[in-house]
Amino acid sequence: MKIKLLGAALLLAFGLSSTAMAEDYNFDIKGQHAFIQFKIKHLGYSWLLGDFRTFDGKFTYDAEHPEKNSVNVSIDVASLDTNHAERNKHLRSADFFDVEKFPTATFTSTSYESTGADTGILHGTLNLRGVNKDIAIEVKQIGTGPDPWGGYRRGFEGHTTLHLSDYNMKKGGMLGPLAENVEIFLSIEGVKQ
Repeated sequence: MKIKLLGAALLLAFGLSSTAMAEDYNFDIKGQHAFIQFKIKHLGYSWLLGDFRTFDGKFTYDAEHPEKNSVNVSIDVASLDTNHAERNKHLRSADFFDVEKFPTATFTSTSYESTGADTGILHGTLNLRGVNKDIAIEVKQIGTGPDPWGGYRRGFEGHTTLHLSDYNMKKGGMLGPLAENVEIFLSIEGVKQ
């Protein structure tokens, strides 16, 4: 009887420890250790760079079961900044992001595919300008560990390419007729909850 109880206790303890492997993190927005940046060709001559200044997100990380990794992000689209007021105004207009009608963009992951010890492909749905589109983001873990303030952090970078035409954005204007592919770079540091 004691052996059965001990066995049951061990199974319960193992089950709890295996489910405790998933860790929840919030993006470190307050400390500004998270960035969503983009670049797109300008007139076909050079790169136009910008970022979104206001966003929030969280992710779940499970080292033992990476297929359970997940991410949720919400972006204030009007916070886009390309270091040029008139261009920002044009990009916020109905020609591009139409921020009055679609003020928020969201990304919700649907699956994670591990491609190595610290790399993978995050699949999910991007809702931008009222369009839901499945995208894939190549991700790489940069590092993890304790911080100087008694917390624990985990950081990733990600890359993907979006296409303006997928989200009903017009070509031309200040960007020129060759502006179609938008390269996205993500640098995300999360604080463990």
